[in-house]
Amino acid sequence: MRRLAALVAVVLLLTGCGAKDLVVAPNPSKIDVSTPDLVALKATSQVPDCPKPQVHGGVLPHLTLKCLGGGTSVDLSTLKGPLIINFWQSACTPCRKEMPALEAFHQQYGDQVPILGVDTTDTLPGVALKQAIKRGITYPLVADPGGDLQTTKLHIRGTPAFWMLSADGKLSYHIGGLTSVDQVRQMADAALGLHL
Repeated sequence: MRRLAALVAVVLLLTGCGAKDLVVAPNPSKIDVSTPDLVALKATSQVPDCPKPQVHGGVLPHLTLKCLGGGTSVDLSTLKGPLIINFWQSACTPCRKEMPALEAFHQQYGDQVPILGVDTTDTLPGVALKQAIKRGITYPLVADPGGDLQTTKLHIRGTPAFWMLSADGKLSYHIGGLTSVDQVRQMADAALGLHL
């Protein structure tokens, strides 16, 4: 009983008068994904600027995400299909293993089916950009450090994951972890009604 009373006293002390002095972590959605250091890092890579608006009133959520490492912000609702949206994080090992397959797909089929990478709920955008550069990524990357997409129809259940947008505006969700360009192509063909 004395231990419980002592524990309650400590908790009250920590949450009471001294609470204003406690260090609080920054809100992930306030994390700057285009600092001068990140812009300089991206400039040394082949990661391109993010896509410009394509349509108005599309089926994707009306949510603007910043381009990872600086560049054009992307209002998702202005993008059209066919489109592969890949959700990943720098700390996700299967995501890192999947990147070469996505890059190979982008090199072979990117003019027919673009890829947009979304670094999601990742509070270390510098690490994420370095991971992408290390793996030779040449498709555009946006960042959603606060997980704002989780409150939209593009919510995910873990990474890596995909949302596929067909040319006729149909969305489909797919679990990631692909390791070859053939697996990515098969997923795109099945989800988007293509024959790549």
